[in-house]
Amino acid sequence: MNHALESLQFENTYARLPEDFSARLAPTQFSSTPYLVSFNADAAALIDLDLKEAERPEFVEYFSGARLLPGCEPLAMLYAGHQFGHYVPQLGDGRALLLGEVRNERGDKWDLHLKGSGQTPFSRDGDGRAVLRSCIREYLGSEAMHGLGIPTTRALCLVGSDEEVLREEGVETAAMLVRLAPSHVRFGSFEVFYYRRQIDFLKQLAEYVIDQHFPHLQGTADRYRRFLREVVERTARLMAKWQATGFAHGVLNTDNMSILGLTLDYGPFGFLDDYNAALICNHSDRGGRYAFHRQPNIGSWNLHALAEALLPLMTEEEAKEALAAYEPALVAH
Repeated sequence: MNHALESLQFENTYARLPEDFSARLAPTQFSSTPYLVSFNADAAALIDLDLKEAERPEFVEYFSGARLLPGCEPLAMLYAGHQFGHYVPQLGDGRALLLGEVRNERGDKWDLHLKGSGQTPFSRDGDGRAVLRSCIREYLGSEAMHGLGIPTTRALCLVGSDEEVLREEGVETAAMLVRLAPSHVRFGSFEVFYYRRQIDFLKQLAEYVIDQHFPHLQGTADRYRRFLREVVERTARLMAKWQATGFAHGVLNTDNMSILGLTLDYGPFGFLDDYNAALICNHSDRGGRYAFHRQPNIGSWNLHALAEALLPLMTEEEAKEALAAYEPALVAH
């Protein structure tokens, strides 16, 4: 059965975690009248959303910050991360909000994540907005990756506006993109608590992710080691698929690494038209750290950073054993 927007079944498990994990706030609506740019019927089926809902004026209002869906509990997720190899102690959702988690009738749960929703406590110097150009790129890129069989976030819809925002390229118009994913937890979600020495929160996050996404590990004595190993294998498979497809992410910081092995945070990504192993699609990557041919090694580097963050939950030998699964999984796929 497909549902109206107001009947979506929210089950906001992340919002039940301690307040240290996120900041609660509502989206900031556009200063001009929003309009629907595109609606993805295939993605709508993931949350049992009736396709006719996109024709209602309320649809644009709900996904442009003008109104809140019944049952949603918007929040900005806290995380840290290694950016270009250097640890940044606090990042977080600076221009996006987790609206909530919707469970479909098959029992699957999907995050509704609103990109371009305005400033948050983690925005730093940013204006909290996304521009139409980059949202179109992410919409098309993520759906192309899905079509290619590569694990990725999905795009539900894209809402545009006439609100002007200033970027390096000049004045552009603001937009909001609704992303779907089973989870938006990142490697950096664990790093922030490890480096803050908040080990209770680190353990609570690990238990949460295992309960929600690795339930077969619940209650096992070595669940943290096995959890890390599964993340290692998922990441290796993702890197292998990227290399086989000619996809270059561009910004493989640990805060852009999905704990579920999904392609996450489409920024200056690109595809190889002609084979160029040294392709750098991010103009700020002057040293070529995230060049196409380096992605598998960076995947391993990022996993080592995650493993370090999980060391309070396992021995060093257990972490090394889990990390050793990377190369065989990469080669096998």
